[in-house]
Amino acid sequence: MITIYTTRACPHCLRAKDLLRRKGISFQEVDVTEDRGKREEAEKRYGWMTVPIIVMGDKCIGGVDELYRMERSGELDRYL
Repeated sequence: MITIYTTRACPHCLRAKDLLRRKGISFQEVDVTEDRGKREEAEKRYGWMTVPIIVMGDKCIGGVDELYRMERSGELDRYL
């Protein structure tokens, strides 16, 4: 299961969601635009301070740059 913490105005969030959709990978989106508490909770839990916060299973892989690195290396396909 992939979970992505996002905000509505974040271009990096849009890029991450677009990549997953193009690959046919389902994900759960948690929009934290108007819920500062939920965003702070995710930041504290996963140790990642910017959106998107991308979580695969119970492991935070980071943000959009890390997701695209996984795609380029083939690791994203292997993980899923």
